Amino acid sequence: MYTSGCFDIFHQGHLNILKKTKELCDYLIVGVSTDELIIKSKGRPPIIPFDERISILEANRFVDEVIPQVDKNKQDIVDQYNIDAISVGSDWKGKYPAVTCEMVYFDYTPNVSSTVLKQKLNITPNSKA
Repeated sequence: MYTSGCFDIFHQGHLNILKKTKELCDYLIVGVSTDELIIKSKGRPPIIPFDERISILEANRFVDEVIPQVDKNKQDIVDQYNIDAISVGSDWKGKYPAVTCEMVYFDYTPNVSSTVLKQKLNITPNSKA
């Protein structure tokens, strides 16, 4: 299976999706958005640099392999890594790009997101963490 994300400011919601996905598969590949992709899609850089986000996920016991996510083309990943299914949060229902594999949607962890954490920490796009 495959899941992907920015994984900026790793939190319980991230852990939940990794754990639930791993329960459904033998091998979990996680795509981590590059800093460039985050800047392009969100208009601001992540708080945690790419190399550090990669190392956090590599250390996670539910993750078998970590790869860079350089664009939003999920079908390329499905084809290149022979992916049987992709997992994402339920907030992506109806918005996720079409792919030829099964899609598994998990309920979003309430009250937890990198955006919520950044607001609590009063981190704005132009502030220094």
